[in-house]
Amino acid sequence: MRFVMFYHSLVSDWNHGNAHFLRGVANELIRRGNHVRIYEPDNGWSYRNLVSQHGDQPLRDFEDVYPELRSLKYNSDFLDLDQALDGADVVMVHEWNPSQFIAKLGQHRKHSRYRLYFHDTHHRCVTSPDSMGLEFLRDYDGVLTFGESLRRLYEEKDCNSRVWVWHEAADTHVFQPLERIAKCGDLVWIGNWGDEERTRELRDFLFAPVQQLELSARVYGVRYPAHALAELAKSAIPYSGWIANFRVPQIFAGFDMTVHIPRRPYREGLPGVPTIRVFEALACGIPLVCAPWDDSEHLFEPGKDYLVAQDTAEMTSMLKELKTNPALRADLSAHGLATIQARHTCRHRVDQLLEIVEQ
Repeated sequence: MRFVMFYHSLVSDWNHGNAHFLRGVANELIRRGNHVRIYEPDNGWSYRNLVSQHGDQPLRDFEDVYPELRSLKYNSDFLDLDQALDGADVVMVHEWNPSQFIAKLGQHRKHSRYRLYFHDTHHRCVTSPDSMGLEFLRDYDGVLTFGESLRRLYEEKDCNSRVWVWHEAADTHVFQPLERIAKCGDLVWIGNWGDEERTRELRDFLFAPVQQLELSARVYGVRYPAHALAELAKSAIPYSGWIANFRVPQIFAGFDMTVHIPRRPYREGLPGVPTIRVFEALACGIPLVCAPWDDSEHLFEPGKDYLVAQDTAEMTSMLKELKTNPALRADLSAHGLATIQARHTCRHRVDQLLEIVEQ
């Protein structure tokens, strides 16, 4: 089949964690003999920030890791949809596209034969629904959401009568356990600071436990303001800035454990929806401790795939146990990795996508 995908960015993952899953799905489709054409805006904020801060080298690194993946730059005001979608069987539109463009594609679908799907992997449907162009989704063949609570929200808004849960997953061709060459520290956290959506949670579940246990820790991510960097320094946690998503397995290989600290809009507005960080950690076999989130869809086995701490005291206790108990680390690593390989890879999600298209 011929797939056409409109991503916010394929080549940049600067503040764009969805790039992991989008790349993995595209690569899996190509491996199965499908033709995949990917468009991204010619001045997207993720690409613009990446190049302005790090130059062109990350783009060359991307091409080395993903030799089969390339994107076409477009301007949504001038793109010729007849030409761009000529021969397409399936068109997928990621939710970080302008609402006017989402509407334009819906209008084009009325006179075409391809299947058109809207793909939502964010919390804006809860926090900023007016910015998304949801009213234009009635012209789409369906909506793919990354969790059950988001699917129900779309049904309540009556945007489209066909809404599926299509969870994110790990690209296990890239995210896999790597042999440790040298230990870099006890704990690593990879995540962006953002818009103060988890400041308190970071203090409770990362900074305080690291200080109390005197762990050797490190943080990677972007959008850290001065006061955030000051808090890291006060906690004796080095800040290492942006790291390419496909380099994350190498980082994980140098540490004994990591933590998952979901943003408040996900935990409160979209309960039960795991972000890509959970899949990444388990796929790389690094022991994981989560701040509270409710796996209401039973994707994992809390206590076996990862540990869950309800407060600072529990997080501190669990991290202390992991640091001193290599058998526990090995058990969590093996169980979490097995769960990913059995149910949560991009291969599994492409199987589901093709089933949805056949429906």
